[in-house]
Amino acid sequence: MKIEQCRWTVNQGWEPNSPNSNQSAHLVLVFGGTDILKTENYPQYFRQIYPNATIIGCSTAGEICDTQVTDDAIVVTAIEFEHTQIKGNYLPITKTSDSFAIGAKLAQSFPTEDLVHLFVLSDGLIVNGSDLISGLRSQLPEQVTVTGGLAGDGSRFAETLIFWNELLEKELVAAIGIYGDRIKIGYGSLGGWATFGPKRVVTKSQGNILYELDGLSALELYKKYLGDHAVGLPASGLLFPLSLYNAEGDRSVVRTILSIDEAEQSLTFAGDVPEGSVVQLMQTNFERLVDGAIGAAQTSISHMTQGSPDLAILISCVGRKLVLKQRIEEEVDGVREVMGQSTVLTGFYSYGEMAPTSMGERCELHNQTMTITTFSEQ
Repeated sequence: MKIEQCRWTVNQGWEPNSPNSNQSAHLVLVFGGTDILKTENYPQYFRQIYPNATIIGCSTAGEICDTQVTDDAIVVTAIEFEHTQIKGNYLPITKTSDSFAIGAKLAQSFPTEDLVHLFVLSDGLIVNGSDLISGLRSQLPEQVTVTGGLAGDGSRFAETLIFWNELLEKELVAAIGIYGDRIKIGYGSLGGWATFGPKRVVTKSQGNILYELDGLSALELYKKYLGDHAVGLPASGLLFPLSLYNAEGDRSVVRTILSIDEAEQSLTFAGDVPEGSVVQLMQTNFERLVDGAIGAAQTSISHMTQGSPDLAILISCVGRKLVLKQRIEEEVDGVREVMGQSTVLTGFYSYGEMAPTSMGERCELHNQTMTITTFSEQ
């Protein structure tokens, strides 16, 4: 596997140099700030440089290049495989309620012979990530793993974009199918958040829209707990996500707010919040988040007996970025220490992360995690 990487920033331009014409690249990952991606005709620009590659990417709430985290930059990672085949596809999505159907239809478009993994990037605002993943899983063989993330838009929550070959548009879901027996893929996802306050029952919800907890207005309860932070909703809600317990109560996933509706007194989350489920508010600190990133990295390479992965795609939640602030690169530094110096790191800060929690488990939607997908070609 051969990998080239470069980054564009307002102050420095392209570093270490502008992208070179590359006829051999099979896959190009593009992560960038929403406004920056729209300033130039980047789809046409990258197509001229990488004429034979499948190009996939998205807008972000921050970009990861090596161990540096930027805002409103563009990170480009071009990959040439030796023994691996790539197929891709995308679909538009205009209604949240279509998320399951879009996931199923997208998965059906991929031939399953020799398919080992699907990497998915989705619009981050209109999609119900839980339903999207359920749709994908419903049409994929059990052994095919899925990872990916929801596009971001800083802390604005106004518009997210998907980069797909010559397209740069909102309301898209795109996926890359990875084929072959010489590619080894690892993954890990871990948060570092702790619960506080009473557990509450979801008494009224519809999909990913939460109306009532314990028969009371969910929005009012949220505002009560947030106190002075409530004026900053929905962005400030990222500091206080919900822990959503499974039916047995022995494990949970995290849900964060995408938007609020004052008239309906509701909260819209990135994934499902089913009626009857038990939830609890969460909070965190610097050390927990960094430890979570390190744990995700360790899990993602736990299948490897020797060496380091060639590539690691890091998808971390915008909520972690808001907590870590100036210390944000500490979680990426922690990943680097686990991976070693030879692994190329790329990725972005997202509105939701898709991955199994650990090797052998099924893919789920997460919020507030560091999710890592590693690639090694043998």
